[in-house]
Amino acid sequence: MGVNQTGGGNLLSRMPSNSIECCLQYGLLNSALRSVKLCVVINDNLLEQALQTLGQVLQDRGLSYDLVAIGGGALLLQGIVLRPTEDLDIVARAEHDSWVYAKPFPKPLETAIRDVGRAMGLSLADSAEKDWINPGPAILARFGLPEGFENRVEIRKYGGLVLRLASRFDLIHLKLWAATSSFRGSRRRVDLDDLVALKPALDEWRSAIRWCARLDGRPDFYRLEAKPILDELGVDLEVQDG
Repeated sequence: MGVNQTGGGNLLSRMPSNSIECCLQYGLLNSALRSVKLCVVINDNLLEQALQTLGQVLQDRGLSYDLVAIGGGALLLQGIVLRPTEDLDIVARAEHDSWVYAKPFPKPLETAIRDVGRAMGLSLADSAEKDWINPGPAILARFGLPEGFENRVEIRKYGGLVLRLASRFDLIHLKLWAATSSFRGSRRRVDLDDLVALKPALDEWRSAIRWCARLDGRPDFYRLEAKPILDELGVDLEVQDG
């Protein structure tokens, strides 16, 4: 599925591709943006522009990558939520008809992501730990994504970048898993708001609870973790533990 260019756009998205690469290579845009505060939140238009620019840069460098996206960025790109996001979470890479662990990114991909991020004011830090495209959630692929996940993705193409967006059904599962994590802290409120926006049907709640319980491993997962969330969101549903 192609991505339509929105009206206007930023400086990079309107440049010929060879001009974009030239600016990135010689740091002209970095110099021009030296006094601009780096963005820590990304709205839907900015994320689309950044992905278009990254795809063009990869294509100019003779590179191509196929990434699988989840989280707030996938929600934003599909119009399920309107809130900005800090980054685009990548859970896997597709290579030769199979999915591989996303972390760490191949060096040429990481370099292109950082070049575009710095040029567009998207880089969160100079640390290699996290950037505007982030493979941090890749561990989920090792635990096991919901069955049939790969058949439900929405595919978008940006030059040298293919992006597979998790479906609404799978994002319900992943957001419930995130909301039950004690490590989320204040981000848990965002996960709950995202679940409200996703509007799960009762059978989708049941499927998500079963998947999360399997990952969690505790026989009383529903009573300890899922039931309090359902109660907080006003969802009337009973599921047996075990």
